[in-house]
Amino acid sequence: MTRIVRFADDAGTVRTGVADDSGGVRVFPGAPLVAELLRLSGAELRALVENTSSGPAAAHEGEVLLLPPLDGLMELWAAGVTYERSREARVEESAEQSVYERVYDAERPELFFKAQPWRVVTDGEPIAVRDDSELNVPEPELALVLNRHGETVGYLVADDVSSRSIEGENPLYLPQAKIYAGSAAVSPGIVPAWEVGAPDALGITLTVWRDGEAAYRAATSTAAFHRTPRGLVDHLWRCQPFPDGAVLSTGTGIVPPARLHAARRGRGGDVHRGHRHPAQPGAHRPGRTGLAGGGPRRSAGAPRPPEPFPGVTRPG
Repeated sequence: MTRIVRFADDAGTVRTGVADDSGGVRVFPGAPLVAELLRLSGAELRALVENTSSGPAAAHEGEVLLLPPLDGLMELWAAGVTYERSREARVEESAEQSVYERVYDAERPELFFKAQPWRVVTDGEPIAVRDDSELNVPEPELALVLNRHGETVGYLVADDVSSRSIEGENPLYLPQAKIYAGSAAVSPGIVPAWEVGAPDALGITLTVWRDGEAAYRAATSTAAFHRTPRGLVDHLWRCQPFPDGAVLSTGTGIVPPARLHAARRGRGGDVHRGHRHPAQPGAHRPGRTGLAGGGPRRSAGAPRPPEPFPGVTRPG
């Protein structure tokens, strides 16, 4: 699979290009922003990616610093209660259970703003949990990359880190539970939609590592998705323009048990690794990036750490 990437070269110049399975990176002509690419139609973007892919590689992924593939006026949004497991967990945790039961079957989905581009981190960079929340979870999700016309032109792995105890106390606290420093992470490569086909059978796995050992593993599939991705996009695009496109994280079907998090309070942190890959025979094995690769994760010694997060704790 090819991936649309945003990266910084040795001189610190930020560029965009196309990475291939070997790690070779071909630079887009004119050094466009990702946001500028999302002003194109799906057909125009595909032609640009395929033309750029036919040229010689200018660099290798190991020689550049991969950055989150969001910039300009792009926005990161997310959906909630899109899997039955998510509905069950919200009902268990919330003091206002009926709101989650109703939204699960309602025509209008739960959609919420998550982050501006400058707040988003990527593979190898730290995520964080709030100090004032007792129950915090990673949420591995399929994210849709949408151009300004509302077309799905690519896919990302997203980690919608959530403070579940805050949301559970009162659903009106959702912005505080979802939007804070270090709460949004995405994979560094946009997998073109035309290379994936219908995203209705993508495997999703989560592994939580503690002290070098897997403390928790779980898996699901987008086949368990309660809504259609197109339906989420249609609601997001109602009554508001996205001149530079948007990324829409589609909700989680994996919910680690509460005991896993309660046992970790005040003892440092976890490393969360999420993967997505086509769930059919002959599919790519989870690797490093994109739908065939590792999702966002916290890694010690991140090459581009954000500024210190006041009031939050970095897992790991």
